[in-house]
Amino acid sequence: MAAERLAAAGVAVDVFERMPTVGRKLLMAGRGGLNITHAESFDRFVTRYRGAPEAVRAWLAGFGPEAVRAWVHGLGIDTFVGSSGKVFPVGMKAAPLLRAWLARLAAAGVRVHPRHRWSGWEADGALCFATPTGLRTHRADAVVLALGGGSWARLGSDGAWQPLLAAAGVALCPLQPSNCGFETPWTARFAARFAGTPLKSVALSFIDAAGQSQRRQGECMITRHGLEGPLIYALSAALREAIGARGALTVSLDLMPDHTAASLATAAARPRGSRSLSTHLQRTLGLKGAKAGLLREVLTPGEMADPARLAATLKALPIVLHAPRPIDEAISTAGGVALAGLDAGLMLHARPGVFCAGEMLDWDAPTGGYLLTACLAGGRVAADGALRWLGVPPPCV
Repeated sequence: MAAERLAAAGVAVDVFERMPTVGRKLLMAGRGGLNITHAESFDRFVTRYRGAPEAVRAWLAGFGPEAVRAWVHGLGIDTFVGSSGKVFPVGMKAAPLLRAWLARLAAAGVRVHPRHRWSGWEADGALCFATPTGLRTHRADAVVLALGGGSWARLGSDGAWQPLLAAAGVALCPLQPSNCGFETPWTARFAARFAGTPLKSVALSFIDAAGQSQRRQGECMITRHGLEGPLIYALSAALREAIGARGALTVSLDLMPDHTAASLATAAARPRGSRSLSTHLQRTLGLKGAKAGLLREVLTPGEMADPARLAATLKALPIVLHAPRPIDEAISTAGGVALAGLDAGLMLHARPGVFCAGEMLDWDAPTGGYLLTACLAGGRVAADGALRWLGVPPPCV
């Protein structure tokens, strides 16, 4: 996005890409349907950001959700709003959008150099790149770094830029996993039987690091190591912070959020005759599969047969989360370049003429189009900052 904005102002632009091709993480994001932004109101949209909400709000004021949709339409691709408010390109795939975008950049004169991994600066300020044919250098009047966070290293985002910027005096916040799964010690039998099983229509509650009660309903998935999925991702920042503050976190999982404890206890107390307890609970409560397995993780057979105890646990099943899953499994990362070390145009105070954008900055957001929208908006802010540095008027578009 920064390259497009700079080229539109008539600036000669070179893009140095670590991987053999550009946009690999964008293509990965599109495997299940490329969620480009969200259709909720702007005032609601901007509340989704953590770490630097006011800074991100300023980026989005210049290029928000509606502008993202218009930009996609300008590439010849229609969009639609899904039932949850998420916005997708028609066809759902990232590849057509990326092809159209790269064609437009090429037509604007943007030169892409693949297999160039940035490795720092020469003493005279030239950029250094490690390539398959050896070290290469390049001199530029302005530089935009968009080096990604630390997740999905095989797609190019491995956080290896951190010591290079730290050596240049740039303030950094540790990278942490975000939109990630969390670990809990299931029994071996439960993990073997239910790993990969979705838990639909559940609600997760916990007390966050600030002492505030958090509750959200949705669906998640049991893994061999714990829990992940949309419900967990939406709460991952708060879960991560609470675990960091306490060392571990006990959350409550409401397995039947549309029912009261009293109604569940009444149903469970009905005579079961010769039926087994499992059959009785399946017939009276619809309780089976992974949800029944979760109950057996925390209740004895005698407690399972107690209607009041069973109902209370169905409404607040305790699960201890010990840690986020490793950073390379995360969808995104928090942490990175501290925004206090940047001006409003995203130029580094420690390195004038060098701008930073995207996930390498210290901000955080859930999935749902928020990450991509802010990355695009921040890329434009960095480009406009570079244009001011160069003394070039910004484009009118």
